[in-house]
Amino acid sequence: QVQLVESGGGSVQDGGSLRLSCAASGISFSIYCLGWFRQAPGKEREGVAAIDGGGGTSYDDSVKGRFTISKDSAKGTLYLQMNVLKPEDTAMYYCAAVSTPRFYCPRLVPQNYNYWGQGTQVAVSS
Repeated sequence: QVQLVESGGGSVQDGGSLRLSCAASGISFSIYCLGWFRQAPGKEREGVAAIDGGGGTSYDDSVKGRFTISKDSAKGTLYLQMNVLKPEDTAMYYCAAVSTPRFYCPRLVPQNYNYWGQGTQVAVSS
């Protein structure tokens, strides 16, 4: 009964900021690992960031220092704050969760995540 719904995507200029949200239901934020992935045309879906049950985070090298993943357990919402956006960040962004409750996140690859939202488009122009 896990459901994930992304929102907050849009079009921004190079160097701009955007905050994505993912409303989650059927997930205990204290034991599930949550993540953000993205997929650009012609590219494989790739991991962006993850946050574990205890709030520990991990990021792909391409977004370190620019993106911040966070969660509001009370609201059941996952966030991705994206700053200093670049054209190469243009992609469909998905929030995801691991099906098995766990404290620490597995490797940030799509194969390790089981529940997915429908995606929200982010476009960054030069």
